[in-house]
Amino acid sequence: MPAVVQTGQALHQQWQALVSQHVKPINHGSSSAVDYAAMQQQRTQLQSYLKQLSSISQTQFDAWNKASQLAFLINAYNAWTVELILTKYPDIESIKDLGGLFSSPWDKSVIPLLGKTRSLNDIEHKLIRGSDRYNDPRIHFAVNCASIGCPALLEEAYTGAKLEQQLDAQTKRFLADTSRNYAKGDTVYLSAIFKWYGDDFTQGFAGADSVEAFLLLYPNALQLNAEQQAAAKKQQLDIDFLDYNWSLNAVR
Repeated sequence: MPAVVQTGQALHQQWQALVSQHVKPINHGSSSAVDYAAMQQQRTQLQSYLKQLSSISQTQFDAWNKASQLAFLINAYNAWTVELILTKYPDIESIKDLGGLFSSPWDKSVIPLLGKTRSLNDIEHKLIRGSDRYNDPRIHFAVNCASIGCPALLEEAYTGAKLEQQLDAQTKRFLADTSRNYAKGDTVYLSAIFKWYGDDFTQGFAGADSVEAFLLLYPNALQLNAEQQAAAKKQQLDIDFLDYNWSLNAVR
């Protein structure tokens, strides 16, 4: 199959089938939960998809447009996260259970991708955030760490053709989730994602040079009133960060 075809629906078809069946919207659609038991039943299909991703060479990848590259990396991160959960499921309460006293589950180098054996951190922090190719902080609402505190795992595969629409929708979806982000009075309470990766929101995406400026790109999702928007423009809106829930994002 030519690489130009493999950038889209054909390459990610198996992942599309899995998430469309086994990822369930919850909290009035603002988040999602994963049916890991059902995923376990179709683990062979998941592993077949992961092998497909591993078969893509760096040369093929480099020939794709940026949207197709980024969709590939997001899907790889999300699919490998599910696979890592399944290595211990159902005897797991959090992805952190996959780590040890001095080791992180995100640093496990078990992922054959683009000619090297990589970790989840390699995908997120080197290939996506560290490459300077993409400069899109909305990826933080697309990569999913299998935890309740994470933005929703999307119920479809990311593709280059739909990436802009998907990232925009996922960002609005996350900001509108009042268990993770909300404004009250002169304070906005945000997910710890904005603390951990605050610098990513200051790099000029859509003209935003601060977290407040990024939030102002989505005032309706966050339900910012006129006074709160005015305070945000002046960077006078107080920001508090909420605790992060690392419990497994499994269907309850």
